[in-house]
Amino acid sequence: MSSRPRALGPLVALFTAGYLAPYLLPTVVGRLSGGLGLTPAQAGLVGSVLLLASASAGFALAARVERFGPRRAARTGLLAMGVGYGSAALTASVPLVVGGAVIGGLGSGTALAVAAAGIAAQPDPHRASTLGLLSVSATAGALYLTLPHFGGGHALPFASIALTAALVWPLTGGLAGPAGARTPLRAGARGGPRSPLPHRRSGAVLAAAILLWSLAQNALWGVSGRIGVTQAGLGEVTVGAVFAVALGAGLAGVLGAGVLGSRLGRAVPVGAGTAVIALCVLVSSGAESLAAFATGEILWNVFYPVVLSYLLGLAASLDPRGRWAVLVGSASSLGVACGPVTGSVLSEQAGYPGMGVILCVLLLLVAVPMTAVALHTSGRPLVPGSVRRRGGAPAAVVAGTTTAATGLVPQMGAPEQQVAPVRVPTRRRAAVQRSFHLARPGDRG
Repeated sequence: MSSRPRALGPLVALFTAGYLAPYLLPTVVGRLSGGLGLTPAQAGLVGSVLLLASASAGFALAARVERFGPRRAARTGLLAMGVGYGSAALTASVPLVVGGAVIGGLGSGTALAVAAAGIAAQPDPHRASTLGLLSVSATAGALYLTLPHFGGGHALPFASIALTAALVWPLTGGLAGPAGARTPLRAGARGGPRSPLPHRRSGAVLAAAILLWSLAQNALWGVSGRIGVTQAGLGEVTVGAVFAVALGAGLAGVLGAGVLGSRLGRAVPVGAGTAVIALCVLVSSGAESLAAFATGEILWNVFYPVVLSYLLGLAASLDPRGRWAVLVGSASSLGVACGPVTGSVLSEQAGYPGMGVILCVLLLLVAVPMTAVALHTSGRPLVPGSVRRRGGAPAAVVAGTTTAATGLVPQMGAPEQQVAPVRVPTRRRAAVQRSFHLARPGDRG
């Protein structure tokens, strides 16, 4: 038991470092546009290239983290983050900034892949994901409060991400090295290093849905700074303060998700939470005052990490080796990558309110398959045939309770347990049968 808390700390730190670039996307895109003279669409494209590199690294490492070793892969990713984002912060040349952003994005994706694989192997992946989101929300909120007071330019956001990577580096000593690269599976989990990918249909649907879900979220997030400045008429310091308060409210949402746990299953938080987010997108995109802008952004950031934590926990539950967690996380990063340029194009073509309507409809549509996957793969009692073959009536009672340990309860789609025949000597079997006959109450006197 003592090893698990020590192992979780480095994973949460890696999750924070890997997710920090998407969380700082509005200020990165806004400062690229103002400091380097790029148009909003060009700045959004640079942000998309950064996050696309992050998603590419995640897809490439989906099944290879164990082979390289978590410690080696994590340190490689953190080194790439330091070199890439650090070099981007030190130059004003657009090609060099883009090149540094690509290298840094590859590092972010590598760190996030290691964190996702490790979180999937935890006894409670949802709790681990919640702690990671809590950490990155707190870090990003602190940066949104402090960065506007140190001047403009693109250097500060990139330097902040590079510094975070440097601070996380010493914590990677708690990860397994190449000799112990294989991540320990959760109790009750099965599957060797070359086991087939389970729940392929559910995982593919979830990955495709979360790609569009993240695209819609970050299409607005990437232009939220410009909405606050140009449409709502706010200053950069005020917009930064709104973002900081919103991320602080997100901390409350993450804490609420941790307290709620599995009491409502995953389908209700995913479906209802996405519907609330869609309404918040409408409010934020049409904001023309501080009150409307702050209301939309704060409520949005309360529910966004809640739904994301359940989605990450759902992906982790599909495969204890973490392959679906990495693939779904990379699909989310791909949606994040396409978000800024999508938001820039939609806002230029349809205006901010029109963009909000389109994104709202998209979120409501993708809520349906995500909720269906949550209903199909978790939070439901076993079907009668599965109960009869894997444990009988007592197993059905245990499976129907939300407090049961998932690693000990047979799940739908789980492989059949092998039954080994046991030979009992004839004399002993006769003695057992004779003693059982004598012990029956109906046969006494």
